[in-house]
Amino acid sequence: MTYSRRDLGKLALAALPVSAALGKAINSKVAGVQLGVQSYSFRDLPLDEAIKAMVADGLGDCELFSPHIEMGGMKPPAPGGRNHMTREERRAASAAHEEKLHKWRLTVPLDYFKDVRKKFNDNGINLYAYNLSFNDHFTDEEIDRGFLMAKALGVGIITASTTIPVAQRVVPFAEKHKMIVAMHGHSNLTDPNQFATPESFAKALAMSKYYRVNLDIGHFTAANFDAVDYIRKNHQHIVLLHLKDRKKNEGPNVPWGEGDTPIKQVLALLKETKYPIPAFIEYEYKGTGTSQEEVLKCYQYCKRALA
Repeated sequence: MTYSRRDLGKLALAALPVSAALGKAINSKVAGVQLGVQSYSFRDLPLDEAIKAMVADGLGDCELFSPHIEMGGMKPPAPGGRNHMTREERRAASAAHEEKLHKWRLTVPLDYFKDVRKKFNDNGINLYAYNLSFNDHFTDEEIDRGFLMAKALGVGIITASTTIPVAQRVVPFAEKHKMIVAMHGHSNLTDPNQFATPESFAKALAMSKYYRVNLDIGHFTAANFDAVDYIRKNHQHIVLLHLKDRKKNEGPNVPWGEGDTPIKQVLALLKETKYPIPAFIEYEYKGTGTSQEEVLKCYQYCKRALA
């Protein structure tokens, strides 16, 4: 089963914020291409400050990075702050954080997520998807709860950086909740359980009618695949693009325009074909300004490419 453009339009309308109805929504659609941001781009900021940065940059669509709200936005101990620990101590600290997070996911009131959604609505930002990356540590109850969180956030899509075996575990929950789960790929070609190749995405799509692709064109390029060609051939399965610039051959993240990722060509393709695929900025290179300033640079790059 595939979703038509009309079906995707209904999903988008279902996620439309109240502020849009009041005429206060931020419009970041350029030349027919919906642009937005992964809140991971503002990972140095707490959620309220990240939302202010989105407003300042004029970005009206967001994919919410789960650590921005998990346990009230509490961050795990920074690796740099644990350098004095032994390996066993670091492992214990990570396990303790994981256990706290597990308990939080199972007990947090769902109204908490409705309040998070309201913050976006009140600022004219459409919450498009919830980025919750299921992993081996998730219990079945935790996976199920993740879908309830997404529903409370008012989104119809969960994006996930996960593995093929975990994706198989998630299938019955996606089908129970009738919710799209989009697999996010990276560039690891040595682990056959990772999502990185066209073949790995095809495996996910074969698992469930609710499975889709969240294509990160930077990682896809770093894995030496052609993002433009893949989008042309698989656009009906893609619900979200991540925009970043990386070098080929597992190269680094670099300022936009300095890498091998065909950002301009991908945006031109979306403009030309009118594929209903939003493209979200994911700021990951080491910039010289604040995250708000660097994301704005990326947004301006997109605008110039679409002019």
